[in-house]
Amino acid sequence: MPLSAIRDFFKMEAAGGIVLVIAAALAVVVSNTGLDEFYDWFLNIPVEIRVGALHIAKPSLLWINDGLMAVFFFLVGLEIKREFLEGELSSVSQAALPAVAAVGGMVVPALIYAGLNFGDAEDINGWAIPAATDIAFALGILALLGKRVPLSLKVLLAAIAIFDDPGAIIIIAIFYTAQVSMLSLAAGAVAFGVLVTLNLMRVVKIAPYVIVGIIMWVCVLKSGVHATLAGVALALTIPLRATDEHGHSPLRHLEHGLHRWVAFAVLPIFAFANAGVTFTDIGLHSFVEPVSLGVSLGLFVGKQIGVFGVLWLMVNRGLARMPEGANYAHLYGVSLLCGVGFTMSLFIGGLAWEHSDFDASVRLGVITGSIVSAVLGFVVLGAASVKKPAPPPEIEVEVEVEPAETEVPLTDMQKSNG
Repeated sequence: MPLSAIRDFFKMEAAGGIVLVIAAALAVVVSNTGLDEFYDWFLNIPVEIRVGALHIAKPSLLWINDGLMAVFFFLVGLEIKREFLEGELSSVSQAALPAVAAVGGMVVPALIYAGLNFGDAEDINGWAIPAATDIAFALGILALLGKRVPLSLKVLLAAIAIFDDPGAIIIIAIFYTAQVSMLSLAAGAVAFGVLVTLNLMRVVKIAPYVIVGIIMWVCVLKSGVHATLAGVALALTIPLRATDEHGHSPLRHLEHGLHRWVAFAVLPIFAFANAGVTFTDIGLHSFVEPVSLGVSLGLFVGKQIGVFGVLWLMVNRGLARMPEGANYAHLYGVSLLCGVGFTMSLFIGGLAWEHSDFDASVRLGVITGSIVSAVLGFVVLGAASVKKPAPPPEIEVEVEVEPAETEVPLTDMQKSNG
């Protein structure tokens, strides 16, 4: 991918991160003012679709979480496929550092949460909440530092998130799937088979993929498996190297077209719908309740230990190269930014429990851990990126020394005349 394209991508992600902050802040304000009734009304608007015997009825919140987020995961799947085929992760040496760092950044937070909630069969369900990273939010914070931060750090952070997202997807598929309807799941598998056939036949028209993909989404939704996984499955079947009559790669075309919609619409709407925390019954004790404390410490402490520990070990032992223009302070700052879970953590939190008793604790923990990680990460990266003033140049003083006069020996005639 050309360097200019990478810069454009990060600019877009950064702007999207800023919009996310505004949407989340607006949700908190609305939830704690007289507009809270409007907020509840918005989340519970009944939306139904009926086609013959097919009937889907959900409140707007679930349409956002199951429908709009499927679009987000579709974009994530496109990025993952492109990066593995020809991008920053197309070779083992390039992929090793962010891949292992992402694993460390998922395992340690989960262990911290599990340790604080061990013994409670219900609370332990949230163990995966602090394991996720919100790439749009994290890159938005990183972008505030401008050109002072090496581009290699932005690539590293994005690569860690690219491995982090499949990890979250696998967790959702295995641990947060309700009772499965085998008939609906089989229908979804048939739809996926049709998509694979389209790919093998080198079909480059996008419409057939979209139509079959929607059918697959409905089947997965009805099966009990989380519907967002259909977005990832659809993305993996979109051709990358085949081109249409205009010479466009279908995958690149979709990826480029969806970025703005996801960054400026899908994720902000999700953030607004899920970040509303009411402070009515929240006191200091709320921050140390097992669920909220496990989430916040998992994000803030677990992420930096898991990610930075792996980065330091691999670079220090010569198993991977230090990113160009970076140092260990930069790597620590990036590790802190990985603790910005936000939308992904809120999303998994919504899957962890079937009822809403834990909503306030989850949201409080996610917002607290994400904000502290974002602020400290920004400070550390800012300090690490300050260029030390160059020492003043040494002034060389040239002293001209006149050559000494040489004595010319006198002749015999000069001596006699003297």
